[in-house]
Amino acid sequence: MKKAVIYIFAILMVFVLGACSNQEVEEEPQFLEVDLTINPNKAELNKPITFEAKVTYGSEEVTDADEVNFEIWRAHDEKHEKIEVKHAENGIYRLEKSFDREGTYYIYAHVTARSMHNMPKKEFIIGEPSEPEDSSNSSKEKDKEENDHSGH
Repeated sequence: MKKAVIYIFAILMVFVLGACSNQEVEEEPQFLEVDLTINPNKAELNKPITFEAKVTYGSEEVTDADEVNFEIWRAHDEKHEKIEVKHAENGIYRLEKSFDREGTYYIYAHVTARSMHNMPKKEFIIGEPSEPEDSSNSSKEKDKEENDHSGH
């Protein structure tokens, strides 16, 4: 009788372990990727520029993002323009815009999808560039140049 109980227990364990191994293997976590492009990156005054955000989640093109906004501003301006952007095609969210003031500009693509948020930032120029916002790098470069020339 003991052998029969052990035999039945062993068979049940095989079924239990077999059922556990048939469970789906957990997928690796996916990330929300946003590839922001500007065409052209240096544009003329009052000529259109195309901004595109290619949105993917893993290998999937995201065509149904919860929110896509482009935040655009000229360097050192306090006023930032936020423009809602709709899906165009193949996971691409597109905006065409022209500018009537020269200078260095910035854009953030604010993208929310699949319970994640991603916001890449890019710089672009209209006509003649103005002083960029990140002047800490340029002031460091000026200090370095002054130090390099001080020994001459």
